[in-house]
Amino acid sequence: MNAKTARLHANVFGRVQGVSFRYYTARQADALELTGWVANRYDGSVEVVAEGDKAALQRLLVFLHRGPSSARVDRVQADWGEGTGEFDRFRVRYSY
Repeated sequence: MNAKTARLHANVFGRVQGVSFRYYTARQADALELTGWVANRYDGSVEVVAEGDKAALQRLLVFLHRGPSSARVDRVQADWGEGTGEFDRFRVRYSY
């Protein structure tokens, strides 16, 4: 794990389920070479845990604030921490 590795934990609220939000988030994370996961939550939100370069994570956070064109993001709650290196790639979780 490199010293620049950071961790982003975000919850995205709005119309974010049933609009391919997880798919596009995973594509964005892959393009940014991030690891972690994205999952639908039972409350209708989407949860994201991503690790990697802080600048890349900030770009992912910008994406999370807008989402794909079919989504409506009302708010994003984001917390930052140090990367743990526990992930080997970025995944879509289908059950939480």
